[in-house]
Amino acid sequence: MSGFAVGVVLGFLAMLMGVPVLLGICRMLGLYTTVEERTCRVYVLLGQVVAVLDEPGLHFLLPRLGWKALLVNWFGRCQVIDLRMDQQYLRSQPVNSEEGAPMGIGIWYEMSISDPLKYLFENADPRGSLASNVSNATVRCLSNMKLARMMENRHEMSRTVRAEVSPMSHAYGYQLGSVYIRKVHFRDQGMIHQIEEKVVNRLRQVTSAIRQDGANQVSILTSSADRQAAIEFAKAAALRPRIVGEALQRISHDPEVASAMFEILELQRLQEGSAKLILIPENQKEGLLAQMLVASPVGR
Repeated sequence: MSGFAVGVVLGFLAMLMGVPVLLGICRMLGLYTTVEERTCRVYVLLGQVVAVLDEPGLHFLLPRLGWKALLVNWFGRCQVIDLRMDQQYLRSQPVNSEEGAPMGIGIWYEMSISDPLKYLFENADPRGSLASNVSNATVRCLSNMKLARMMENRHEMSRTVRAEVSPMSHAYGYQLGSVYIRKVHFRDQGMIHQIEEKVVNRLRQVTSAIRQDGANQVSILTSSADRQAAIEFAKAAALRPRIVGEALQRISHDPEVASAMFEILELQRLQEGSAKLILIPENQKEGLLAQMLVASPVGR
């Protein structure tokens, strides 16, 4: 029983270590290979392409390459190409507007390898060539546009650049994806400062106009209120004599009340006035009047 257990353990260890070694030897001999997702393997033997594997999974090379499968890993090479979507951003591509303003355009685009053979053998630097084509198409298609259109219609400019570059990208083994103009800016610092000053001055003008309009509205409201108040005061002044006359007419029906009221009004006016009053007792009225006439300069 112990011998059986030892055999099981040794067999397990042998399989654990031997299977990876055996698979590695088979891979070195070119019996099989594995292709990962979104990758491509290009086998080149003696300067010729013998196989292109772009389907993910396990591939046996002997049925596909024949006797060349045993030599391709020793006398040839295997190029592993990434087929995933890639992206690049080109900053501040110089263009001039129709008005002559020096502008800079930042363009972002996506690309993926669609033809591995053209990518490897048609151009020494396909990625750089595609970037140059995108840059040249941006300058060629977007120059001499009106400044307002250049600042507003980014989607239209993006479609124009993509339509220009997309046919040329296939020559380098690329398939162009989305193209988008992300930034449009001025390259001349002096012009930037001038635009900033114009914007600030315009904001000041708008602020001043708003303040003046508010002051005008306040003046209009104040004058309207004064006019309405003057009208109401004039109406009140016109109604006052009639109201007072009617009140006096009603009071005059009772002579005693009218006499008392007029005496009270007379006394009130005397108190409010600034004239000096001399009160003389009624029984001494004649003697004091004679003395005052004698003492006055007229009497002398």
